[in-house]
Amino acid sequence: MSIIDWPEQERPREKLLKFGSENLSDAELLAIYLQVGVKGKTAVDLARELLKHFGSFRALFEAEYSSFSQISGLGQAKYVQLQAVLELSRRYLSEQLQRQDIFKSAKDTKRFLSARLRHCENEVFAGLFLDNQNRMISYEELFKGTIHNAIVHPRVVVKRALHHNAAALILAHNHPSGIANPSFLDREITHTLKEVLNVIDVKLLDHMIVGDNQVTSLAELGLL
Repeated sequence: MSIIDWPEQERPREKLLKFGSENLSDAELLAIYLQVGVKGKTAVDLARELLKHFGSFRALFEAEYSSFSQISGLGQAKYVQLQAVLELSRRYLSEQLQRQDIFKSAKDTKRFLSARLRHCENEVFAGLFLDNQNRMISYEELFKGTIHNAIVHPRVVVKRALHHNAAALILAHNHPSGIANPSFLDREITHTLKEVLNVIDVKLLDHMIVGDNQVTSLAELGLL
C-alpha cells in the first residue's frame, strides 16, 4: 500500500503539519526527506531499513557516498540533498550564535560545536571568537592533528584573536575516542592560552570538549 492510501492522520507530511515535527518518529522524519520509496517499499519502510542498516542517524549522516549509495533507492541526488540539509542546520546554529549572548545560549553553543566537530576522525582544535556582547564573530578550525591529539600554538590563537578584534574566546576540540573527559594536557593548554590571551585583553570564557553524545565544559567543571 502506498503512503497516499494511508489514513491522512498517519501520513508523515500531514502528521507534521497537524502535530508538529517533534511528534514524528525518526523513520517518519527520514521518510519526508526521502520523499518516495522503492518498488515494494514505502518511503517509511525505506527509512526504517536505512536506520536499521546504519544503526543511527549519526552513522547515516556521516556515511561516505560509496556506503550511502549501496542502499537501493539512494543515489547521488539523495546524498547531495542530505549533505545540504546538514550544512543548513550548521549555518542556522551559527546565525543563532551571531545574534545572541552565548552565555544565554549555552545549549545552542554546544549543539553548534557538536555539529561541527563530532564527526571529525582526527582531533580538531577550534575557536569561537566573540565580540564584547559575547556574540560570535567567527568560528575557525585552528589546528588539526591525529586521532590522539592536535598540537596547539598559542601565538596562532593570539594572532587570530587580534585579527577578529575579539573581546572573548571559547576554545573547543573533539575527542575522536568519543569520551569527552578533559585530559591533563587539555587542562594545561587551557591555562597557558588563558594567560597569553590575558596579555592582549581577550577573555577566555570556556574550553569545550566534544565527544559522541556529550560536550564537556571546563568552565562548568571549575577547571578554567
